Amino acid sequence: MMKPNFLRPLLLAGALLGLPACEVDRQTGERAATGAAVGAASGAAIGLLRGDFLSTTLTGAAAGAAGGFVYDQVRR
Repeated sequence: MMKPNFLRPLLLAGALLGLPACEVDRQTGERAATGAAVGAASGAAIGLLRGDFLSTTLTGAAAGAAGGFVYDQVRR
């Protein structure tokens, strides 16, 4: 049985859409957004080289957002 390749990025995008509903202070949100942007750019660059653009872009954005959030929490 073949697994669809689009399922993982679709679920990840759905999870990311729920993040704006969470209440965070401005600094935490900015760091998470910056991390998501950097992660998405890095994932897009890797995806262009590997041929899996959407999946790596979404994975990079999620990892970057998580990294930005964790960085903010550690700095406090």
